[in-house]
Amino acid sequence: MKLWHLQDDTPRLPRRPSRHQLVRVRAASWPVAPGQEVWVVVRAPGKEPRNVRAGWVENRDSVSYWEAELGAWLDGESVEYTLLATDRDGNQATAGPFEFSVGPKLTVALMWHQHQPLYRPVGDHRVLREPWVRLHALRDYFAMPWLLSAEPEVHATINLTPVLLGQLEDYVEHHGQDEALLWTRTPAEHLGASGEAFLLRHFFEAHWHNQIQPFERYRELFHKRESQQPFSAADLRDLQMWFNLAWFGPELLQGEVALPTGRRVTAKHFVERGRDFSHDDVMEMIDVQQAVMAAVLPMHRTLVERGQLEVATTPFYHPILPLLVDSDRATLDREGTRLPRRFAHVEDADTQVRRAQEAYRSWFGRDARGMWPAEGAVAEFVVPLFAKHGVQWIASDAGVLARSGKWGYRSDDPDVLCRPYRAEFDGSQVTVFFRDTALSDAIGFQYHSFHDAEAAAADLVSQIKSRFAERVSGDDAVLSIILDGENAWGAYRDAGRPFLRAMYRRLADDPDLQLATFSEVLDGAPSRHLRAHPIAGQAQVHQLFIGSWADELASAPGVDLGTWIGEEEENVAWEHLEDARDALVAAGQDPSVAPLAWEAIYAAEGSDWFWWYGSDQDSGRDDEFDALFRTHLRSAYLNAGLPVPAPLGTSIFPPRVVWSATAKRAELGREEALTIITHCPGTVRLAFDDADAVEHPLRPVGGVMAGCSHYELRVPPAPEAAKRIVFRIHCNRPGCQSETCHGGDQEISLRG
Repeated sequence: MKLWHLQDDTPRLPRRPSRHQLVRVRAASWPVAPGQEVWVVVRAPGKEPRNVRAGWVENRDSVSYWEAELGAWLDGESVEYTLLATDRDGNQATAGPFEFSVGPKLTVALMWHQHQPLYRPVGDHRVLREPWVRLHALRDYFAMPWLLSAEPEVHATINLTPVLLGQLEDYVEHHGQDEALLWTRTPAEHLGASGEAFLLRHFFEAHWHNQIQPFERYRELFHKRESQQPFSAADLRDLQMWFNLAWFGPELLQGEVALPTGRRVTAKHFVERGRDFSHDDVMEMIDVQQAVMAAVLPMHRTLVERGQLEVATTPFYHPILPLLVDSDRATLDREGTRLPRRFAHVEDADTQVRRAQEAYRSWFGRDARGMWPAEGAVAEFVVPLFAKHGVQWIASDAGVLARSGKWGYRSDDPDVLCRPYRAEFDGSQVTVFFRDTALSDAIGFQYHSFHDAEAAAADLVSQIKSRFAERVSGDDAVLSIILDGENAWGAYRDAGRPFLRAMYRRLADDPDLQLATFSEVLDGAPSRHLRAHPIAGQAQVHQLFIGSWADELASAPGVDLGTWIGEEEENVAWEHLEDARDALVAAGQDPSVAPLAWEAIYAAEGSDWFWWYGSDQDSGRDDEFDALFRTHLRSAYLNAGLPVPAPLGTSIFPPRVVWSATAKRAELGREEALTIITHCPGTVRLAFDDADAVEHPLRPVGGVMAGCSHYELRVPPAPEAAKRIVFRIHCNRPGCQSETCHGGDQEISLRG
């Protein structure tokens, strides 16, 4: 007699049971014989062995099939079982022992990446040119760990870049300002023409539908601006208040929040009042902002100490590390692109990683174990830079895994994707996790369109289970989900809070899933029944591809580095950077002699500037990013006592004008490029003079790894004889109340 189990025809279902899940086993005996019986002897630590009699199911091709129920079990229990068979002739057979552990089928490692580039000249801690560090602190940087604190079973990782935290320190410790904050502090009666122009241009920079329309007074001011009506001092003061309030997290707008610093703060009374604010009200609101910003780092530290949160970081100024090491090795697969003059400075890449660890140590009292390489950009030859400075894990995208190795990896296979890999180069090694692109992008780009946050969260969990938890064959699979943790929430109702709460609750409650930080995946967590994944036991990823999370628009399929290099504007920027660096070296101004000059070089190496150059990405404010990049390069020359080259006084971009509902333009120079921006999907019917109108689709534009922030049309060049541009926006967003979307024709005269 023969007896077998755990073959194709005799499975255990489920192969890895989760808590309270009924376990069934199927066995087969040969040959069919009268009087056969099959038992299962079940043993579990701390329990008496028990015999479970299997029931006969069927005979097929001289084989008898049997099934037995072994019961349901709790997380962490280990079960061993042996199968026994006899017949009336005294024949016997055994199979086993077999064993299984009870626990989640899939570990989910979730990471939120948060970053801002340097918005001020190096060495100047006073005024930042952009307000995004402050405004995202109010909506995102404090709230992301705060939301986690309400769900103790949810373990996650947050990536904070040093350049972001350094600017947050500017506000908290150095009384830092930004231009928008300076004009918010100015009494409305004293704004003058320049202050009023600044408010009217910049203080509607919020998501029209989720940050402006829900608030009656802000909506009223928006429509007033759309129709080009004059603003009184009272209007301007209310605008000062509402632009700032729109960036507060809903928890602050709807109630009181206890900060880890001991303060309790709220902005609810401002929302309830709604209008007719005094300057004292505005200053009180700014004080609340200051308190929230001061609580960002303490909030993260609290959760780190609790063991619920891991904080990772990024090379200091968020550079594309492989491009710093050798730009000639960049992967480009878009027709018409070319590489610039070579930039190859491994010492700069090393400095960016080292400085990040030093900064992290000053904020958290320890080294960072993990780093998200800027934009997930990796290569084998950067592995030693991480290992040298104590970084144990990094992460990238499934698209990089797919293009690694001689033949590529089947990254669409859950058993291939859902595991940590060991990357090796020149005797150094580091663990690499590869994020699932589709699920990460679904959170950033898609789930905001669901009208029901619970339905969106349910869909996410369903996708995780059907695509991964139910398909992985091992019992220690790890799914990585990594995306932007700040920009995405502008496209969500209530800044994504209902979705995040529903997602966290569903992930924590599902017995098939286990949430963990990346370091918990490596170390294991016995108290949470999480197995360790030491680097020695990890499969090696061979020939780690030189790529990132991004696939450049209009390029061949597959991730590359073309978003940051290869187009003419990007190449000009790289060559300006190389020229500045060469000038410092030629003048003998090394980092020990001219530290501020080199700090400016490192700031200019950040990925953000190159992201917005070229035609593949558009922020709607590309000219301001260009100005900041050239400011950093000018600072390098000035701090080294060197003359600034004339080209740094000229924009790398061609002259460009942005038209929007709150920044309408009546005239356009022929040398200027026009971009029409709206916050609604749809089309633009556009004509030059009286020619037939052409329907153009509006293109969604978003932040890095995040959801759509607006829609735009880059208007094609006007015919030489044209004297005006006439266009009408056709909005496809249900319930939109913008007059611009539902009004008549807009007209812009062409001059020159």
